[in-house]
Amino acid sequence: MSAVIRLGTRRSNLAMAQSGQVGRALERATGRTVELVPITSEGDVNRASLASLGGTGIFATRLREALLADECDLLVHSLKDLPTAPAPGLVVAATPKRVDARDLIITRDGTALEDLPAGSLVGTGSPRRMAQVRRANPSVEIHDLRGNVDSRMARVRDGELDAIVLAAAGLGRLGTEIDLHVAPRELDEWPTAAGQAVLAVEIREDAPEELRAGVVSLTDAETAFAQAVERFALAGIEAGCHAPVGIHAFLDGDEVRVRADVYAPDPDDSVLLDERWSIPSGIFSGDGYSRGSGSDDATAGAHLRAREIGNEIASRLLIAGAAGLVADNPS
Repeated sequence: MSAVIRLGTRRSNLAMAQSGQVGRALERATGRTVELVPITSEGDVNRASLASLGGTGIFATRLREALLADECDLLVHSLKDLPTAPAPGLVVAATPKRVDARDLIITRDGTALEDLPAGSLVGTGSPRRMAQVRRANPSVEIHDLRGNVDSRMARVRDGELDAIVLAAAGLGRLGTEIDLHVAPRELDEWPTAAGQAVLAVEIREDAPEELRAGVVSLTDAETAFAQAVERFALAGIEAGCHAPVGIHAFLDGDEVRVRADVYAPDPDDSVLLDERWSIPSGIFSGDGYSRGSGSDDATAGAHLRAREIGNEIASRLLIAGAAGLVADNPS
């Protein structure tokens, strides 16, 4: 490994911004220079809708090929875009502290989503967000939407769309100034994608120990636990990362509250869960949890408890009828 650490990233403004943030943190942790290596993924060149592409892995596959081919030393992903199954030869070695995981409704005049007139155009490319918009206001029309944050907001500003749905995390990481009205949707009623607002730092399994140690030091243990609960649940119902599923784990002392919704075309057929599970005191002590393998006693307990909770959530959702709702969205 060279003296410079090569960090592979997608070319979008958001990907470059969040990779730059991780790169600066890694420079502080290791004392070495981090250089961004832009890589073009399928999701960056294929302009078809996320729903038609299936979503799973379209932003990650090319990056992972580059990492395995030693074109870079590590990758930064938006965790919500990663398949739940691990990639052979690679490991997500760090999940830095989660930022705001909420979705935002962006409008010109501040009209609430529920109050938009019939026929209003709401833009989003996410099947999960489409389902949530329809639940909130069945009279609006959904416009499939791709593109960067600025181009999406321009379509609201210019009157082409009446509203769009964006992630708060993306706007925050870009530092975008907004001249439109922003209305956050609270997570206990509008759960977002598993792992939304979490970054995943991925390395090769045979990465040098110095690099591994530097990357592992970036992990926030509570973020690692919460996203693991969410993604174990997602994997347990065999749903892809762009299936119509919203799930968010809230940590509250010695408990974790989980809101999980699996959306159906008919809102009355959707499967909803909102429950609490206990977690042992001191479960986030230790520094090895971020390896994802439970490599020491404290972190093994955290990883195991996250898996137990995630699997139990999946079981309850499946018993309630979720299997048929995600059948067309394999992970």
